[in-house]
Amino acid sequence: MDENKPQLMLKRPINLKVVVTPRWKEEMQQQLQAQTSQLDRQLQEIDMQGQRAISEIQKQGITLTNPQALQQIEAIQNQVNQKKNEFQQRKNQLLQQLDQLSALELEQEVHQGQMESFFHVQVGDNLVRKLNVEILVRDGVVEEIRGDV
Repeated sequence: MDENKPQLMLKRPINLKVVVTPRWKEEMQQQLQAQTSQLDRQLQEIDMQGQRAISEIQKQGITLTNPQALQQIEAIQNQVNQKKNEFQQRKNQLLQQLDQLSALELEQEVHQGQMESFFHVQVGDNLVRKLNVEILVRDGVVEEIRGDV
């Protein structure tokens, strides 16, 4: 880099790719299954919270014919159902990811996410090449850095 030329420090996204290995597949499967189990626990907790809230309304001696009590119970049930639907959608996404994971072939490269890094650019640099950088990781170890670092 020529010190006499004006330069800028910029931030760029860096694509993180992983090589599919038996170890990586197993780790990803464990993570997805743990998240699925967590969602199951949250679904149960939401149910219990809703039941407790409804029981509290009923314990207050309010008869079921009271329109205000019925509205409160209905509102609680709607909130519980909405939360349960959100959790169920997330769980379905996780299950879909588990299916996709099992279909991956060994040694295949898979996009894992993005990171950011800073870089210098100056007059005459190819900005497109400097922006297109990715890191390839195998079982947690950087195997290759691709692009114009």
